[in-house]
Amino acid sequence: MICLYEKGYNRLLGTISEAQLQFLIDQLEEEWIEDQDYAITPLLVEMFENEKADKEIIALLNDALGSKEEVEVVWKRQESK
Repeated sequence: MICLYEKGYNRLLGTISEAQLQFLIDQLEEEWIEDQDYAITPLLVEMFENEKADKEIIALLNDALGSKEEVEVVWKRQESK
């Protein structure tokens, strides 16, 4: 399972699939090979919608943003129990 958190607050935003994670990795700039955090903006989410991204990841990112101009998210793999 892959959990998406709001960076700095450790607030769980939701879980995403391997395919959704791969979409984020493919679309977003990573500063180094093991980078696991991304800055999300409303414009970026709109771009994802135009790219026909999965509706669940779009909803999750929109919920994370709320009325903010930017939110930093980080993903972590969690062991299934």
